Amino acid sequence: MKTLPLAAFALCLGILLGAFGAHGLEGTVSAERIEVWNTASFYHLVNALGLLVLGIWRSMDPKAVPIGVILLLGFGILVFSGSLYALVLLDKPILGAITPIGGLALSGSWAWLGIHLSRRKERLVSP
Repeated sequence: MKTLPLAAFALCLGILLGAFGAHGLEGTVSAERIEVWNTASFYHLVNALGLLVLGIWRSMDPKAVPIGVILLLGFGILVFSGSLYALVLLDKPILGAITPIGGLALSGSWAWLGIHLSRRKERLVSP
């Protein structure tokens, strides 16, 4: 799996969607919906940066980060932020019902990494 290109595209998309929220939605949706958009783009960008770091780390040590962590993190970004973006654009509050699934995937991916790292016997960084 090519984690670094995925992270780069996720970051690019996060920046574009954040800019769209700041400039393209003003006057077309309520301030409350813009705040939802801002939450989506914040979590999108933070976790895409995490994906970039994990991809760099994995390229140096493939055993450092399980591929499942990366897949779950990508899924979490897509479902959490994607459902919030869709909620704002489509004005369908029901879409917010799937947002917690994405949030669980995001937190689950980081918890999985933490458990994995706590069980590693090798050094994480060489001296």
